[in-house]
Amino acid sequence: MNPNKKVKATGFIALMLTLSVSQVEAAYMRADRQDSLAQPQYVKEIVKLSSNAKVKKAFATIADLEAETRANHILLTEIPAPPFKEERRAKKFAEMLRVVGADSVWIDAAGNVIAKRKGAKGGKTILIEGHLDTVFPEGTDVKVETRGDTLAAPGIGDDTRALAVLLTMLKAMNAVEIQTEADVLIAGTVGEEGQGDLRGMKQLFGKDGLKIDAHIAIDGTSTDRIVNRGVGSHRYHIAYKSDGGHSYGSFGMVNTHVALGKAIAYWSQDAEAYIAQPGPKTTYSVSVIGGGTSVNSIPFEAWMEVDMRSESDERLQKVDGYLQSALQKALKEVNEGKKFGNDLTLEVKMMGNRPSGGGELTAPLTQRMMAVIQQSGGTPKLSASSTNANVPLSLGIPSITIGGGGLAHGAHSLGEWFVNKDGKVGIQNALLILLAEAGLN
Repeated sequence: MNPNKKVKATGFIALMLTLSVSQVEAAYMRADRQDSLAQPQYVKEIVKLSSNAKVKKAFATIADLEAETRANHILLTEIPAPPFKEERRAKKFAEMLRVVGADSVWIDAAGNVIAKRKGAKGGKTILIEGHLDTVFPEGTDVKVETRGDTLAAPGIGDDTRALAVLLTMLKAMNAVEIQTEADVLIAGTVGEEGQGDLRGMKQLFGKDGLKIDAHIAIDGTSTDRIVNRGVGSHRYHIAYKSDGGHSYGSFGMVNTHVALGKAIAYWSQDAEAYIAQPGPKTTYSVSVIGGGTSVNSIPFEAWMEVDMRSESDERLQKVDGYLQSALQKALKEVNEGKKFGNDLTLEVKMMGNRPSGGGELTAPLTQRMMAVIQQSGGTPKLSASSTNANVPLSLGIPSITIGGGGLAHGAHSLGEWFVNKDGKVGIQNALLILLAEAGLN
């Protein structure tokens, strides 16, 4: 942490507490949405909470546990957790939660590891979690290489750091006997990455899931960033199919590649015109294509995988509609142009459906996290992203995604690395926002 930055931030918080309401409101209104100041009542709340004797002891305990946090981080990183195969890491994480002292630990139908810490009053439940899975396929070497103060391995930042943070946070709470008013769930979730399609979160917040009143995801390392808006996405595997044939002898039959090319062109043209209109950022991508047998063959299949994203569900649905229209238009044109043979067929399979959702800047959970960041000497930066928070945000449940501290680079690459630069700040911030939501008894 930059000591000069901390002095300035702390001085500002002290000043905020002495300003008149009108002066504070004026300062707040001048702040940019992406680089904003917490409202004064939340600043006061976090200042009071962080000055509590037990919270101070918990902060000191977190600092004392840095070597253990590092060891847990390495241990869990070296247990592979490829997409849809998180079981080994889940079992170990559950065991570690039991050792640290959760009241109860279980693994649900989707594979989420859930630990419960009972509150003094109950009636309200706060979930704080990090995801177990990584993007790396089975067989990837996940052995951690130590280079001075740097830990290097696939998945070490995204999101194994969060699991180590949760273990240390829970141990610190138990060590100083912190009691929350609400029940707390601490979880390692499955299916956050890629085709996992947030299946862990969909289980937790689905009809067979749990009653959760607020959610905090730990993903990434930045201690200034707050994700309070969910970028939704639709993903499809699309295939045109035919009988195929010889490029000369069967010329005149339907060609799957021609249909695919037409569909891409039509979708791109319509989607591009639409997203140029004012509104939340919306994107589309033809990400993977394939098909064909040889240069002298009419292909029997042409396929593609596509991705579209937006903060706005309305805009996402609109771009999806352009895709469906383009696919049907291309299908019809190619079939109508054939000289002989059977018609082309089309298969459309949805690979992923991540809901979008927006949290208001004035939402208490967001405001409290902004105040937490200011209290630790940082400047809150609000953003939109696709994280586990998408699911609760889409349901109107308060949710944010925050960083776990430290410095990481190369997420989703084999060269991913992590340095524990002010790493304790991320854990302390996670504890503080949890206590602010769950209530300190």
